[in-house]
Amino acid sequence: MDTFKSFKDALYSVNESNFEDIALHLFRFQALKNPVYQHYLKHLNTHIDSIQTISQIPFLPINFFKSQAVRTGDWAPQAEFTSSGTTGSITSRHLVYDLDFYRELSTRIFEYTYGPLSNYHIVALLPSYLERSGSSLIAMLDHFIKQSDSEYSGFYLYNHKELIENLGTIKHDKRQVILWGVTFALLDLAEAHPVDLGNAIIMETGGMKGRRKELIREEVHGCLTDRFRVPAIHSEYGMTELMSQAYSQGGGYYACPPWMKIFTRDLNDPFQWVSGRAGIINVIDLANFHSCAFIETQDLGRLSQPGYFEVLGRMDNSDVRGCNLLVG
Repeated sequence: MDTFKSFKDALYSVNESNFEDIALHLFRFQALKNPVYQHYLKHLNTHIDSIQTISQIPFLPINFFKSQAVRTGDWAPQAEFTSSGTTGSITSRHLVYDLDFYRELSTRIFEYTYGPLSNYHIVALLPSYLERSGSSLIAMLDHFIKQSDSEYSGFYLYNHKELIENLGTIKHDKRQVILWGVTFALLDLAEAHPVDLGNAIIMETGGMKGRRKELIREEVHGCLTDRFRVPAIHSEYGMTELMSQAYSQGGGYYACPPWMKIFTRDLNDPFQWVSGRAGIINVIDLANFHSCAFIETQDLGRLSQPGYFEVLGRMDNSDVRGCNLLVG
């Protein structure tokens, strides 16, 4: 679609001065071309022409991805990402217009934060994700592993002994190690094989998957820093329904790429935005031009220091979604 190409071309030139204009243009396009979003806006009695600022844009509740095909325009998906969920739960579906674009975008976001993938050994400990199909995280890391072009980069399931041996072999290599893991698997590894990983980056994605009891972030990160002898735990905030990711390089403070913004809504008043205190995370991800760029999540968060946000947990009575760690 030519319109999609124009949004893609504009994406990498987004900055603080033009973000709002591009977001409003995308809102009007999706309000007309996305049947699910269009129906939701009509239900709210939203008049498209009355939306003049991004603070006025209604955000689509993320649960719509469980029951509807959220798609802007008419096209056949190249891939379908699905959430992990819990046993018996209904999972989210994100129809992907261009899988190569997702790989390109994820690479650009990572390298924007950490530098070239060729500087790293990418070691992925993601058993729960590998044991199902449709994971956006696996699609991203499979690409990262290939791009790193390291014989030590790869996925590990439950073969902890081989993982520890390989980590020991490359510990002092000129490339830095990134151990990328789901939270319960990192804790299992840390408790069974405490080892000094030197200057490795530990990247946790959140999620206990029902394998362990939920812990607050300080407990998880305290355990991992102590057992692995690293100064901080890095984190990735991503989800099935979004094309983009945000990264924390320690302390639980996440930074977004230029085309992604986080807003927090009052817990009791859906029309009141808050800053500096807990609220419901709403995301504008301009890379979601093929689905819906304006998503109301079920995560609790806080806008902290300028340009950063924290994830504080999940809304009460919301589904336990695979991307989240209960943090405090």
